[in-house]
Amino acid sequence: MADELSSLHIDTDWKKQAQEEKRKLAEAQEKQRAEQAKAPPASGGSRGAGGRRGAREVPQATFASLVNSILTQAMLYLGEIAPQGSEPMLNLDMAKYQVDVLGLLEEKTRNNLTPEEQHLLDTALYDLRTRYINVASQYI
Repeated sequence: MADELSSLHIDTDWKKQAQEEKRKLAEAQEKQRAEQAKAPPASGGSRGAGGRRGAREVPQATFASLVNSILTQAMLYLGEIAPQGSEPMLNLDMAKYQVDVLGLLEEKTRNNLTPEEQHLLDTALYDLRTRYINVASQYI
């Protein structure tokens, strides 16, 4: 019977310790939330989707990221890619607009790009124009 009492005492102590740790963790999380709420956003909203994730580093704006962004938008409108969980869309007018934007970018940056940037732009334009023609020819 003495063994039963000592094991009961150990279990009670363990439960108290676990509850105390749980309380301290909840207090620490609440304190962290309060500090995050007081702190101004680092770069105009550096939180993830829905503002619930931790801060993410914003990638540096480069010529390559601009070209890839326009190319990605065009591929979205051509139905080549789709947001996760949705059907591909086809909007030839918007796809053509994105092709024209890249063409304008080529025209306005002529003789002002590094060889790597020029190659990236040339490749993106060729690829995008070829894809546009292939998709548009199916619907015309």
